[in-house]
Amino acid sequence: MTNSPLTPGIVPGRLPAAAYAANFNDHTPPLDRHEARVAADRCYFCHDAPCITACPTSIDIPLFIRQIATGTPEAAAKTIWDQNILGGMCARVCPTETLCEEACVREAAEGKPVEIGLLQRFATDTAMAKGLHPFERAAPTGKRVAVVGAGPAGLACAHRLALHGHDVVVLERLPKAGGLNEYGIASYKATGGFAQAEVEWLLQIGGIEIRNGVELGRDVTLAALQAEYDAVFLGIGLAGVNALHAAGEDLAGVSNAVDFIAALRQTDNLSSLPIGRDVVVIGGGMTAVDAAVQSKLLGAENVTIVYRRGQEKMSASGYEQDHAVKAGVRIIHNAAPVRVLGKGHAEAVEFAYTEDTPEGLKLRPETFTLKADQVFKAIGQTLTGAPDALPVAGGKLAGPSGKVWVGGDCAAGGEDLTVTAVAEGRDAAEAIHAQLMGH
Repeated sequence: MTNSPLTPGIVPGRLPAAAYAANFNDHTPPLDRHEARVAADRCYFCHDAPCITACPTSIDIPLFIRQIATGTPEAAAKTIWDQNILGGMCARVCPTETLCEEACVREAAEGKPVEIGLLQRFATDTAMAKGLHPFERAAPTGKRVAVVGAGPAGLACAHRLALHGHDVVVLERLPKAGGLNEYGIASYKATGGFAQAEVEWLLQIGGIEIRNGVELGRDVTLAALQAEYDAVFLGIGLAGVNALHAAGEDLAGVSNAVDFIAALRQTDNLSSLPIGRDVVVIGGGMTAVDAAVQSKLLGAENVTIVYRRGQEKMSASGYEQDHAVKAGVRIIHNAAPVRVLGKGHAEAVEFAYTEDTPEGLKLRPETFTLKADQVFKAIGQTLTGAPDALPVAGGKLAGPSGKVWVGGDCAAGGEDLTVTAVAEGRDAAEAIHAQLMGH
């Protein structure tokens, strides 16, 4: 992401210094106590609440909202954390508009759901601000479990195992714990170092050791972990990135959107980040939207998302698509990249219009070209570094197998969401606990 003679259009400092702080401020301000009480009063407290069913972690949403309504947000936080130990981050990044809030009875009746995500954030933020960690470890069991990957799945698994009295060692290849929460989401969704604050809060349970800079396959083998520990959980995520398979994708100025987002999340000086004048993002998911919006916030003049299929097939939610458009991002559907054009560095991208047929996606003869000095690839991530001994289905791990469990983005089935990863890590911990204790 550094500027060079090969990328003359990609430069830092496109905006006045003060603009960066304003652009990357919390894009959804939290509720204050009064606002939370008013929002909570809209809940019908349904007996067979569809919002619970729609939540991958099955949080008792009516209960925690009632606890907010009665002035006990700390109790509400405990209700949330009982099911989702990363409830604070999920309140910030969950696509609630397609999960709990879409299922809300108020949404069906009025077109305006109870603000479940904001209420969840209010409860968890309130309790964390008071330093509350309302969990106590069970008596030590003498069992040791290795968790590979300190992302949402691994952290949720580790906390639940520690809660049951097991000793947990978390092996993480990156310098910081947090996984997607730390490296992979838009900065304006989790401001103020919240990802690390939540990790530190989670570790208050005790019994969890995190070892950074340790990579499976490079520094340790699965066989060695199975020999040393009573159980192993793999939450290694998806570290690889799909290629465009288009001519010119190796030109300077073409890079992976996940690397751009990670660099943005880790910098202390947003004005030092180089950005193009004309940015093209290829893809249709949340990573594409996050990369595009943040490019605009860094000062890019023209930002375009190009997706190969129709709008209804974009994995980014309608809410996120609308957010991108409001931020000034253009979205083009039904177009696929043919080649990146340029002499030594990207100057434009040629696209062909597509047609989604029963036989598959077909390129139409009609093409168009978009000016681009910077191109971000956001066309999906792939499994890398998986042990050969484990079964793979659809490009993902298909566990459990013997002493090994898997969860999160690397696991077959389910959606690649933080909340789903938390649920899978939590449930794997319960399965591991049951096996270790002979239940």
